[in-house]
Amino acid sequence: MKIPAIDIYSKKNLYQIFIGINLALIGIASAFYTYNIVENLDVREQRQLTVFAQLIEYQANHPDLNEDYTALFEIVRENIRQSRIPTILVSEDKQPTGDINLDLDRNIPEKERKKLLQEAFDEMKEDHPPIVVDLLGTKQYIYFSDSPLLVQMRYYPYVQLISLLVLAFLAYLVFSASRTAEQNRVWVGLAKETAHQLGTPIASLMGWVSFFRTDPDHYPEEYIGEIEKDITRLEMITSRFSSIGSAPTMKYENITEIVGPFLDYLKRRISTKVKLEFVNELTPERTMYLNRNLFEWVIENICKNAVDAMTGEGEIKVKMFPLNKKEVAIDISDTGKGISRGSWQKVFKPGVSTKKRGWGLGLTLAKRIVEEYHEGKLFVKSSEVGKGTTFRIILRR
Repeated sequence: MKIPAIDIYSKKNLYQIFIGINLALIGIASAFYTYNIVENLDVREQRQLTVFAQLIEYQANHPDLNEDYTALFEIVRENIRQSRIPTILVSEDKQPTGDINLDLDRNIPEKERKKLLQEAFDEMKEDHPPIVVDLLGTKQYIYFSDSPLLVQMRYYPYVQLISLLVLAFLAYLVFSASRTAEQNRVWVGLAKETAHQLGTPIASLMGWVSFFRTDPDHYPEEYIGEIEKDITRLEMITSRFSSIGSAPTMKYENITEIVGPFLDYLKRRISTKVKLEFVNELTPERTMYLNRNLFEWVIENICKNAVDAMTGEGEIKVKMFPLNKKEVAIDISDTGKGISRGSWQKVFKPGVSTKKRGWGLGLTLAKRIVEEYHEGKLFVKSSEVGKGTTFRIILRR
């Protein structure tokens, strides 16, 4: 039966989803509201120009107008100027005859001015249908573009959208940083407490070893020696847990002399149904800049993860080889149940585990040790569900 992955931090994502939904709702509501404003403003500008066209028609058909009408005409035209609506009056043969709110230099030659006016008209006639002005049977047309305010309002929703996306991205970074900091505090505190708790049984085991040595006939030295190796191993593990959160001591070490003996030790302490093969293609003198205890921990975590993936039966192959003069690769392959492509990154997240029991910190810790402390890389090189997985470690000198 396939055991579902357990993510103890999954509930934290609900806050991000909640904020994301609210930002989306705010963006939609704001865009809809802005759209209504733009449409109303567009209608208002067209009405202004329609009224202006009607006044021109009335003035042409009634030459004996009084001063009140003339004042009204000027007020409407001034409103158009104040609204900064670019406007061109065009004759029946499509020749520009006048303009309002076009930034044309009045001091330039008339020929040059007509050319610029024609160019402006060619661009403007694509913006809106013209407003027809009937001057005693002769038709003229008013062409116009959106005012600068209306243009700005049309782009405003895009500005809002970009702002909301930036805000959402910053919120994501804040939540991610907060969650990462929380996860670090959890596993650092857990590690130090584990180291503290291990102290008592280690001391007790050392006492029992001393007692066994008082009766060598009953307790063979061979067995006592193996127990001492495990005690030494426990002391090293305690030291590892105690040093979590502190800067490790790094130095150049012969990597073959680290990985080889450690795999021999591990081989005797995992299931006999698991075949552990070590292939070393490095030169005997190859050294890398690392911390011995922490790097052994990386190998142990990945190998034990492989044993769990194979449910205690299968093959593990550890292969070391040079990538170039400065880089060394270590491939750790198993014949376990494999990892789906979409979970290759997820398996390194804290709290993610395919086991019923476990904190899901082994691969997270291994990745941190390799990438933060050793400035290398740890990733899933390949994996196929039902056939196995290969993790790759890359170390740099």
